[in-house]
Amino acid sequence: MEFDLIARHFTRTTPGAVLGVGDDCALLAPTPGMQLAVSSDMLLEGRHFSPQDSPAGIGHKSLAVNLSDLAAMGATPRWATLAIALPEENDAWLTAFTRGFFRLADLHGIELVGGDTTRGALTISITVMGEVPPGQALRRDGAQPGDDIWVSGVLGSAAMALAFRQGRLFMEQIDAARVLPALYLPTPRVELGIALRGIATSAIDISDGLLGDLGHILERSQTGARPIGARLELAALPVLPVVQAYLHEAVARDCVLAGGDDYELCFTAPADRRDAVEAAARSADVAVTRIGCITAAPGLVVIDGDGQPLPIERTGYDHFAA
Repeated sequence: MEFDLIARHFTRTTPGAVLGVGDDCALLAPTPGMQLAVSSDMLLEGRHFSPQDSPAGIGHKSLAVNLSDLAAMGATPRWATLAIALPEENDAWLTAFTRGFFRLADLHGIELVGGDTTRGALTISITVMGEVPPGQALRRDGAQPGDDIWVSGVLGSAAMALAFRQGRLFMEQIDAARVLPALYLPTPRVELGIALRGIATSAIDISDGLLGDLGHILERSQTGARPIGARLELAALPVLPVVQAYLHEAVARDCVLAGGDDYELCFTAPADRRDAVEAAARSADVAVTRIGCITAAPGLVVIDGDGQPLPIERTGYDHFAA
């Protein structure tokens, strides 16, 4: 029965909510004076994960991609709802899935307060809610010419792992083992997003590819007829040594520039706030790298090691591509 399944796998105490799982609606009491940040993401078997993937890893990733959206807004996670379609009732699969889900939820203090279950192709849809002080949310629309462009962590590892799995990139098994965790267990940069409040002028999480997501910042930061663009240095992009070793191959460069699934933060900040950015990164225990700058000339240019513009064939993941 549906309600027995919910009771076994999804019902927990929710001290941060007035009323959690078990009624027609959850009842929430946001902190007085705070604004709510709300985001939803859907993951489909066969498109966002494989039937062979670990259910605990799927549980982790399904929540991580949502928490990454809160991180990009500088919001503190509070609550989540989960709607899941299952081909059949499978207690072993759900036990592992919820283990991965709740392990990450507990790490960030987020409570599951409701949702839905039904029979169907395996589909996971999560809505997260967080809080941010008024006027302090990080947004996409504040980049200014002269701002530095930064990214957290390293880029391209998850996309390279996927390219290896799909047979588009040959890697030694020992090398593949170093990038596969990035695909299955991304780390949402929640603490960094909070630390960047009042410092970053814009931010976005890198879910669909560095170039595509930075392009969203450029698009949203346009003001009237004022042009805005970006210049990136390929050599400055932070990658694991194992990724660096494959960058002579075009598919590997594409993974770094446009592969997606990084769930790192890309953000901008004034050049005179570099010390503040680095202090914020230290407080969050996350490495950050300055990779370029916002320009007054339109367009997104990537400069290669010879100082020449790199041809760009693709900027990111297309959710409606075949």
